[in-house]
Amino acid sequence: MPDDLNRILRLEVPLIVQIAERKMMLSEVTSLTHGSIIELPKAIDEPLDVLINNAMIGHGHAVKVSENFGIHITQVSNLHARVKALGAKAEVPPAEPVAEPAAATA
Repeated sequence: MPDDLNRILRLEVPLIVQIAERKMMLSEVTSLTHGSIIELPKAIDEPLDVLINNAMIGHGHAVKVSENFGIHITQVSNLHARVKALGAKAEVPPAEPVAEPAAATA
């Protein structure tokens, strides 16, 4: 295997295991306190989403590994899709231009 490819394959990328997502009213967010419980729109036995670079590459179920969480992969996309996910750009809305403050007149 060429050295360049070996170096690329040793790069670390963030892996995200997503339980679920939901929208909340700002009033709900501001009223959260220690001990609050947020219900998510996903059944406890449904698979979790596995993402690389904010692109889904598979599904799995949460497991306990010693005293940590783990993910047991139950479905994974093909190699081409996983490599494509590594190059995917995160969808970030464009920044709005900031107006320059008016110059003070003396």
